[in-house]
Amino acid sequence: MFVLMSVHHPRPEHRAALIESMHRYGAALAGRPGLVSVHTLADSDSDRLVGLAIFESEAAFQVLAPSARAAVADDPFDVWERAPIDGLRLTEV
Repeated sequence: MFVLMSVHHPRPEHRAALIESMHRYGAALAGRPGLVSVHTLADSDSDRLVGLAIFESEAAFQVLAPSARAAVADDPFDVWERAPIDGLRLTEV
């Protein structure tokens, strides 16, 4: 199993656009072989948004990542985010 987790820190006025972007990223992955599940989540104690994608393996992630990234390639994250995205690439230990 391989998990990609991205913690976003949206500017309030761009929160809806960022959520829509995260949904497009997930839609580009949905139903593809190698994907277990993909989620857009909101932290109930802060303004953070979390993208969570679970893959069968890191190899599956490598195959699927280009199409997901292409779906959001033109999105102005530098405008939408008030802090850098915290990206985590997680494996079981």
